[in-house]
Amino acid sequence: MTENAPKRLSGGNPQIARGYGDAPVQTYIAAMPGWKRAIGAQMDAIITQAVPGVEKAVKWNTPFYGLEKDVWFTGFHCFDRYIKVSFFRGTALDPVPPGPSKQAEVRYYDIYEDRFDPEQFADWVKQASQLPGVRA
Repeated sequence: MTENAPKRLSGGNPQIARGYGDAPVQTYIAAMPGWKRAIGAQMDAIITQAVPGVEKAVKWNTPFYGLEKDVWFTGFHCFDRYIKVSFFRGTALDPVPPGPSKQAEVRYYDIYEDRFDPEQFADWVKQASQLPGVRA
C-alpha cells in the first residue's frame, strides 16, 4: 500500500469514503487486496454489462449496485480469505445462493480464490436486478 492508499479494515476490507457513482466503486476495487482485486473488477464488469444504467455507490465500506439511488440489489465486502456478495432478495433467486443470512430474504455468495463462477454470478445479478431493491 502506498502512503495515499486507502486504509484497510480488519479482513483487508478497504476503507473508502461514502460516495455515489462509478468513481468510489473503482477506488474500492483498486484497494482490494491481492487476488480479490481482479475478482472485484470482474464482478463490476459483469454487473455493468448485465444491468445497463446500473447505479453504484460505496456506503459502509461496501460497493452497492441498484437501479435507483439508495435502492440496491447487491453489494460485496472483503474478508480475510474471501469476498462476500450479498443478494438482498436472494431467496427469490434460482438457484438460491448458498450462504444463509439472519435476514429473511438475504442470501450470500462467498467467493474464495480460484472458486468464482462468473456465469452463475451473472445469472444471479440479472435476476436480482429485476426484483424490488432494498433501501439503504
